[in-house]
This record gives sequence, structure tokens and C-alpha cells, in this order.
Amino acid sequence: MLLLDATVWVALAAPKERFHTAADELVNSTRQVAALDLTLFEVANAVGVKMAMPRRATRIHSILLRRCGEDLIRVDAELLARTLTIAAEHGLTAYDAAYVAAARRNGWTLVSGDVADLVSRSLAVTPDAALYP
Repeated sequence: MLLLDATVWVALAAPKERFHTAADELVNSTRQVAALDLTLFEVANAVGVKMAMPRRATRIHSILLRRCGEDLIRVDAELLARTLTIAAEHGLTAYDAAYVAAARRNGWTLVSGDVADLVSRSLAVTPDAALYP
């Protein structure tokens, strides 16, 4: 199972994004994918607000909900506790740490375009690395 963070879903909205093609291939593949519920808000903010493309954000939300189905993970007390520990341990935002915590808890691979904070620390793999392991 691949846990796709918000950077992967946001890359779908921007053809000039570094990982756009790989993100598109992952989302349209037969691979099992999951997301966190907070991903919906991150996509809404990045695509709908910052990129000023609310229709595209809504379309990505639809794709995300369809693709992840039952594997849309809700944040619970245990995940929040793990998130805070990981955030402190690695100097991450709570958002990034939540993805790491969820991936670890479920034994999934975290996929992210955040090379500086997640991939470079071996906490995630890039979308293209997830496609061609």
C-alpha cells in the first residue's frame, strides 16, 4: 500500500510540477493507495486557494475519494500522539509527521514530493521511485 501525501495530489493539478507525470501514473495505476483526511484540506489550500483553481481542487478531491475509498485515514488520538513524537524527533511540521506516523503504523510506503523534509531523510520515497522501485 502506498500512502500518498498532499504533494502527490497537488502535483496532479500542475503539469509543470516536477512529479506531475509520476503522480498521474500512480493515481491512475492499479496500485493500492491511501491518504489522510487532512490531505483534503491541504489540496483545498494549495490548489483551490493558493493556485486559485477551486474547480481543479474539487476534481482532485473526487479522484482522491474514489481512489482511496476505505483507505482514507482519519486522524485519531493514537495517530496524533505518534505524530507529535515524530515531529519532535525529526523537526517536521505536524502535517508531514502525520503522514510518516500513519505510514509507519500501517506498514505502508509514504510517497511524497517533499524531497527536502521527507525523502532526503528516508522517511518517504518520491512518486517516480514508487512507480519503479
